[in-house]
Parts: sequence; C-alpha cells; structure tokens
Amino acid sequence: MKFKGLIIVVFAFFISCKTTVQQEEAKPNIVFIFTDDQTYSSIQALGNKEIITPNMDNLVKEGTTFTHAYNMGSWSGAVCAASRAMINSGRSVWRANKFRKNWSKKDSVSISKSWGKLMESAGYDTYMTGKWHVDAPADMVFQNTTHIRPGMPKDAWDHFTMVKKFDSLSKIKGANSEDIMPNGYNRPQDENDKSWSPSDTSKGGYWQGGKHWSEVLKDDAIGFINQAKQKDNPFFMYLAFNAPHDPRQAPQEYQDMYSLENISVPKSFLPEYPYRHNIANGDNLRDEALAPFPRTEYAIKVHTKEYYASITHVDVQIGKIIDALKKSGKMDNTYIIFTADHGLAMGRHGLLGKQSLFDHSMRPPMVIVGPSIPKNQKTNADVYLQDVMATSLDIAGVEKPTYVEFNSFLDIAKGERKESYYNSIYGAYLSVSRMIRKDGYKLLVYPEINKLLLFDMNNDPEEMHDLAGDISNKEKIKTMFDQLLVLQKEMDDPLDISKIYNEFYK
Repeated sequence: MKFKGLIIVVFAFFISCKTTVQQEEAKPNIVFIFTDDQTYSSIQALGNKEIITPNMDNLVKEGTTFTHAYNMGSWSGAVCAASRAMINSGRSVWRANKFRKNWSKKDSVSISKSWGKLMESAGYDTYMTGKWHVDAPADMVFQNTTHIRPGMPKDAWDHFTMVKKFDSLSKIKGANSEDIMPNGYNRPQDENDKSWSPSDTSKGGYWQGGKHWSEVLKDDAIGFINQAKQKDNPFFMYLAFNAPHDPRQAPQEYQDMYSLENISVPKSFLPEYPYRHNIANGDNLRDEALAPFPRTEYAIKVHTKEYYASITHVDVQIGKIIDALKKSGKMDNTYIIFTADHGLAMGRHGLLGKQSLFDHSMRPPMVIVGPSIPKNQKTNADVYLQDVMATSLDIAGVEKPTYVEFNSFLDIAKGERKESYYNSIYGAYLSVSRMIRKDGYKLLVYPEINKLLLFDMNNDPEEMHDLAGDISNKEKIKTMFDQLLVLQKEMDDPLDISKIYNEFYK
C-alpha cells in the first residue's frame, strides 16, 4: 500500500510539473487593434479633455504608452496604404514600396515573409478583419479572415473621383454639389449648411450593409475570440477599424455627446497653410477637399465634432472586444497593442488630412498592455509605429528576420531600457517633404521651393514658430540637414535634396 501511495504521489507530482511547464511554455496571445486617421492627441487620458474615450483611457491606465510614435511617411496620398505596407512587410518606406509590388502579383514567397505568415510559422492561429489596404490578398496572409474592407467605402471614393475632375474648388462650387459631392465634401459652407448628416444611413459609407462597419468588426472579433477560447493554440488578431477615417459617420447618440460650443479650435489653426500647394496639399487632394477654403473656425469645429463622435463609437466597440477577451479566460496571457496608421491634422496649420510631416499627421497613439507591462506608464522614447511587427515577434519568441528593419520596443515598454533605438526620426512624403527629428528639434525640407523650417519641439510642440530664419540656427540646421542626407542614403530614398541647404542660405 505504501508503494502504491508513493506511485500516486509521484504521478501527481509529474502531472503537476507537466502542467506547470505547459503553462510556462504557453505562448501569449497578441491582439493588434488598429484605427485609421487617429491622431496622438485624441484620447482623454493623454490630455484631450474634450473627447470621450473611456476604453482607450483604460488601456492607457493598464499599460505603457509611447507618446512619441511616428509613421515614417508615404509614397502615396493614401498614407494609410504605405503605413500598412511597412507594418506588414517590416521594411522601411522606400523598400516597402518596391517590395509590395511582389505582393500584388500574389507571389507566395514574398507573402510568406509578411507579418501574418511569420506569426503563423510560430504556431499562432492568425485572424484579420476590417481595413486591409495592402497589395497582398488578406486571405493569403492570414488563416482566418472576415469582412475585408477597402481603404474607404466604395461610394465615398466613387464620388471623390468626380471631385478630381475639377481642378479647383471654385469650379466645384459652381456645380451641383448634390451631384458631385453627396458624401460630405466641401462643407459646411456656413452655419445653414445641412447638406450632410453623419448619422444618415442613406448616405452609405460605413452604413453599407446595414450595420456600421465598426460594429461589424466588433462582432467579427468577438466571434473569433469565442472560437479561440476552445483551443490551446495562441492567437494573433489583426483588428483594423476603418474609422475615424472619413466619412466620419457614427450613430446619432454619439453625435449628441458633443456640442460645438465645447469644441475648441486648434492653437495652430490657420485659414490656409501658406505652403500647402508646394507640399501637394492642393484643392483636389481628397482629404483637403472635405472642407471649404479658406478654412473657417465653424467648419473645423463641425468636422472635429464628427471626428470625436466617430472615435467614441470605435472606443465602445474596443471595450466590448476587451470584455470578450476577459470572459474568454485568455486575457491574463494576452498582449494588446493599440495604435493607428498615422495622425490627422483636423484644422491644425489650416490642413485637414495626413499628407504632411507635422506631428499631428505623423503621430498616432501607441499603447501596449499585457503580462509584465507596467501599468499607467508613459515613455517619450522615439519609436516608429511600424515597430509593432518586431515587437509582436519578440513577444512570440520569434527571431526577427534580417529583412525586418524596425525594432521591438518590448524592453522599453517593460522599463528595462530608457532610450530609443533610433538616434533620429526620419520622415518623407512623396517628393515634396522630408524631415528629421533629433534632440528635441525638427527640420522640415520642402524641395519644390528650397524651403527649410526648424521647430523647437520641446518649447513649440504645435510647430507654430519657424526658427530657420534666425541666422544663429544656421549651424544647427546644417548639422541636421547633413544627418538627414545620411538617413536618406540608409533608407534608399530616391530624392536628391543635397543642394537645398545652400540654396536656402543664398
């Protein structure tokens, strides 16, 4: 009997040890929550007291926030497409532009190097829903997909192609606006302009299909979580909301949460940015065509109200997804990374879109929550938002392939490292803007007009006071300009800006 009892004890100990090892070896789940056009200053917990974002606020409280995350730039006016190509390929902006062309050919070897496939190779069940806007077919990148959405709703884009036929807003104003812009372009003209309602389901847009796309994504995500909780496999979820990208639609109850009287005009508000035509922000750039020129404070408030309502609506869906994760029993071993593909101007500098290298257009929010991540912490270490791919590989215990150019920020999030992996931050937009940000200063280059601008980002975070005209900053600008040239070479940047410094100081 003693011998039998000993066998039972040893067997129980073996089972206990085996279970403990299995628990220790269980790979964490990773949930990537991705919004579109959400700027860094659009969360209440990060300082915006006008917006209502309780679930995003809770992510900030439960995790570590990177207050200085940047999109590297774009070769296209559709900045989101470039951002997503970098995220999913791991390559910097110009190399991602070359590499993505293989994806459009459905090249399986190239697709095998994508983020989703790397996670799959590490034993993850992969899932994607929402906005894709990447050249590779989503169902070739992820094992499970539902409701793959385009860059923006088809009817909104179709009507924009009509706008592009007009080479100036003056011609648009002379046309029948209901015929060419039924989805909310060039408005509001004044306080009597009621041509657009973001809660009007007859306008199409995110109401296509009968349910708002943000709510469909929430339902899709919860459906996958309910399946995943029955399995032992770790999962990687790529949840990409189209909102708050325009058309900024949300149910009326969310519109009613905001009043124009309580919405402020940005400190850097301008009726018109003086260099906008020199940086490809002309009248028929789609984002800029949403509101009339010159900008009015009233129009900016109206667009901001709709922007905030759309974000609050997304926030509620995020809250329901997180509740489902908690109910599934998987939350304790799950990392959540929340960010957006870039920022948005929303009236700052007289601009509306993301096609500039100002911080409002380059910087999204960035929060990571999960095991071993300190709660309610913030770091100002510079990161690229495209670092999320390398970070997820780090979490999953996957060796980063050599072609992945971005860095994991997991050790920074854990507080094990203070400083950034980047000595400076590089930015590019088409052939019309270049940027370097280093040691608290930002240098902007506008090649078409040989223009340099310098901003002290610590004392002038809204980038309102150009210091380049002060001759005492000439050497600082030279140093930064030369460093930008080095970065261009490292990035395979095809644009030659080498003569601009001398041209500026003629």
